[in-house]
Amino acid sequence: MRELNLVLQRVVLCLVIVGTGRQAAAELAPNTLTQPEHRSGWQLLFDGESLDGFKGYRTDLPGAGWQVRDGAIVRTDPAGDLLTNATFDSFELQLEYRISPGGNSGLMFHVTEDADRPWQTGPEVQILDNAAGKDPQQAGWLYQLYQPKPPRWAARLEQAVGLTAAEVVDATRPAGEWNHLYLRVTPGSGEVCLNGISYYKFVIGNDDWNKRVAASKFAAYPQFGKTGQGHICLQDHGDEVAFRSLKIRRLPDGKLPQEPTDGRLPVAAVPAFPEIAWQGWSAESDDGKPVPPLRPLLLTHAGDGSGRRFVLEQSGMIHGIDAAGRRAELFLDLRQATRPWNKANEEGLLGLAFHPRFTETGEFFVCYSPVASPKTDRVSRFRVSVTDPNRADPASEEVVLEVEQPFPNHNGGSIAFGPDGCLYVGLGDGGSRNDPLDNAQDATSLLGKVLRLDIDRCDDGKGYAVPSDNPFVGRDHVCPEIWALGFRNPWQLSFDRQTGQLWLADVGQDLQEEINIVEKGGNYGWRRREGSYPFGSVTATAPMIDPVWEYDHQVGKSITGGCVVRGGTIAEIEGRYLYGDHVTGRLWALAVQGVAGAETPVVSNLGIPWTGLPIFGFGLDEMGTAYVLTASRAGQGIYKLVRQTD
Repeated sequence: MRELNLVLQRVVLCLVIVGTGRQAAAELAPNTLTQPEHRSGWQLLFDGESLDGFKGYRTDLPGAGWQVRDGAIVRTDPAGDLLTNATFDSFELQLEYRISPGGNSGLMFHVTEDADRPWQTGPEVQILDNAAGKDPQQAGWLYQLYQPKPPRWAARLEQAVGLTAAEVVDATRPAGEWNHLYLRVTPGSGEVCLNGISYYKFVIGNDDWNKRVAASKFAAYPQFGKTGQGHICLQDHGDEVAFRSLKIRRLPDGKLPQEPTDGRLPVAAVPAFPEIAWQGWSAESDDGKPVPPLRPLLLTHAGDGSGRRFVLEQSGMIHGIDAAGRRAELFLDLRQATRPWNKANEEGLLGLAFHPRFTETGEFFVCYSPVASPKTDRVSRFRVSVTDPNRADPASEEVVLEVEQPFPNHNGGSIAFGPDGCLYVGLGDGGSRNDPLDNAQDATSLLGKVLRLDIDRCDDGKGYAVPSDNPFVGRDHVCPEIWALGFRNPWQLSFDRQTGQLWLADVGQDLQEEINIVEKGGNYGWRRREGSYPFGSVTATAPMIDPVWEYDHQVGKSITGGCVVRGGTIAEIEGRYLYGDHVTGRLWALAVQGVAGAETPVVSNLGIPWTGLPIFGFGLDEMGTAYVLTASRAGQGIYKLVRQTD
């Protein structure tokens, strides 16, 4: 199929572009903690200078063959295995390793010193050179127990477009390059990720684990995997290997880590419209059966001084709520034209933006998944009815842009007007897992990008014009609509109406969620990086920009971006960026000093009390009141933030 035929071309055409914005390499300084890591309880096991905190197996001192060189622990000569002095029960560990050509090593956990060898008590994550290794298993495998298989759902999606999923996942980088390894071991869950990709999950002691152990050589060792606590061990397998950035986070009793916050704000979320009735929608069908919940994704306004609030709902409705807030009039109904989200969770009506001169033009724009064009993101222009300012004219639709989606997920679809009057469109990478077509870094694809369009003019054959000052105009093999690139699934984007900065939250895959301040021509890393961490087997060659904030998947698993609060009545959140997590139902307000880049200090990240319900979106009305949105079967999913009173 077309997608498969383009794969090799896209490898050649992947962007190696330095934009006109300020670029910052996203590579973390070794042996340091990021601000979110520090706030959420991570600690360094290795300071980059000495082997303090380490010992040998059954000895108090490390073997002489373990040396600290250039900020890394290096096995140079016969040394014996290297253990942490401390023992750990429930924990997370991350490290970077560099293996020599043909080399072999390993990471063991829950090692005790009452057996002949560490591996007789502690399970081992393989560390080796896959290309010329001495073992048929590969790096990241749990030795003789677990190997990485692609998820069945991803394999089905990719087969449908002509891609063949590998039988075994391999995300390792070649010998001599640094690889990032993540390990979690708790009483109820375990996981290994290599270079950001989840390899497998396990639970020590459950039926599956016991069955695998019984079929392995470890069945002969009664304490294998049963100690529940022990040392971390780096294996001396006779080859040169180096380790750095060893970080540990204890998870007492398997509980989630502390939130990466500096405290909580005296702010409460209360129902915004407790008496509201939604025109055209009821919690029950005509035959009395429950209908899918109302899913509001965005609350916004037209900037026309009317005080109306407009609510975008994923099934295809846009409602206008008057100043009294008791009735939601149906402004536009696209339900028949929009693909239903209850068949593909990330499709539907996804974006809404009113023309900056709405009072003159009567125009607004939407992004949605059209029934008429499956696997497509469509941006369209609509106009208000000439006879009723509270109704849109559904027949006025003009298609501005359509972008094909190879898969039904990662649509993105958030749109917003910038202070320059241009329309910005955030598109996901096209879906599946691991961005298999490398769309986000592909110069010939609009997927995985932020686009900038002039919707007041039209170039030949298009429903828009490309602004002449877009960063890649005039470059060969580059879509000129691109404003910035390297995104997985933007959800969502918004402009700070005071500074003009473009904020974008990008949903992560297996390890990290991130927030970016988007700069002209910037590359934000996906799929070479996820946040500020390496991702996949290909090393980044283009300069990339750090996120201004990120958090890991034990804190939250799917970020929902919001907006910078301006002009409201709550001083504590004024100038802060509101965001939350869809899965864990946590809500925060972030204050960042300056603009994006490695030097940007985060001032503070503060928690906001919330119901714990999944967070679908945010909004600001014309007066600056902030709203948080969730799904509701009763139509009561819109909350406003108020100052908390005792």
